Amino acid sequence: MVNTAWMETTDLAAGRGAVGIGLAVGVGLAVGVVVVGVLIAAFALGSRRVRRGDTARPRPEEQPRMPEGGPVRETREQREPNEMPRSDRRLTPHEMDGRGNSGTRTGTSQERPRWDEGSSGGFGSGGPGTR
Repeated sequence: MVNTAWMETTDLAAGRGAVGIGLAVGVGLAVGVVVVGVLIAAFALGSRRVRRGDTARPRPEEQPRMPEGGPVRETREQREPNEMPRSDRRLTPHEMDGRGNSGTRTGTSQERPRWDEGSSGGFGSGGPGTR
């Protein structure tokens, strides 16, 4: 004789577990859909708010105009560094002119530096480097 009572309880236990898992997956899916919906709504409301805060495009009379003297031209000049201030002690950056940056001034010679004839033109370029 086969004990069928044990098999029936096993089948019922498996059935209840499957229903519980299915219910948990269903609830998890519903929560996920709600969270995604809330995120999409928040993005839509935020983008509308940003668009409302944008300034209007400038009218034609508010557009930039060319200066009366014509277009501003580029100025080319040779610059050289300012002299370092002499001191008995070491200067810190905040004690220097230019907030710690080395200042420059217009150079005494305005000729563009050219390569010396016969030089290589750059370090390691293979030229002889001397005349």
